[in-house]
Amino acid sequence: MLKETNLDEVKKIAVSMLYLDIGLTDFSPMIVSHPFTSSGITMIKSDGDFKMVNLLENAADLQLWRDAMKQQISKAESAFSILLLMNKPYYFAFIKFSKPFLSKKDLSKILGVSWTQVEFSNHDANLSKSELVALFKQCDPQYLMDKEDYAAYKKLGSEIVVYRGVTQADMEHVRALSWTLSYEKAEWFAHRWSADGFVYKAKIEKKHTLACFLGRNEKEIIVDPKYLQDIEQM
Repeated sequence: MLKETNLDEVKKIAVSMLYLDIGLTDFSPMIVSHPFTSSGITMIKSDGDFKMVNLLENAADLQLWRDAMKQQISKAESAFSILLLMNKPYYFAFIKFSKPFLSKKDLSKILGVSWTQVEFSNHDANLSKSELVALFKQCDPQYLMDKEDYAAYKKLGSEIVVYRGVTQADMEHVRALSWTLSYEKAEWFAHRWSADGFVYKAKIEKKHTLACFLGRNEKEIIVDPKYLQDIEQM
């Protein structure tokens, strides 16, 4: 892995994602799918004034918007600041393609933030379970987690009891990376959205854990799922 991030190459990745087509949804133009916007209705600056435009209607307005975003990317001082310009569902795609040009420190920081902010990060379409595990193993824990999380992670015992709550629609993802140290939080996940679900309990050795994220009150523990032991439905 590089000692220093090749920011120029990371910016090229971001610009290539900027020029992807805007994906339509049932709620377009208000809601769209794109790495740099979640709405087709936005503000752009034209002839010194700001105006509201529909990016799906006018190719010239779309190009103005892309030019403005490209300028923001070019001014970015770090890979992390580029990530913050992006639409969250595309965080892992950005990581996948920019990883060869990231330093260990930057990969760690970006992966930690992405994991805690992206919904359903355990089964993102851009990265397989094994690829996610490999990414975590390449990270520096001190940058992957904040100071409080890292301190809690270091205090974990040699063997840990973990829990995972899944709805019936998510039963195939029991053996996932994301578990919790809290039975109550696992139970909440099993029944959120008023769904019928189940709580699973397992054990894992500390050496096969990858991170600990206390934020969002989830007491989340990231594991290499192939080393989970004694998985049982409670």
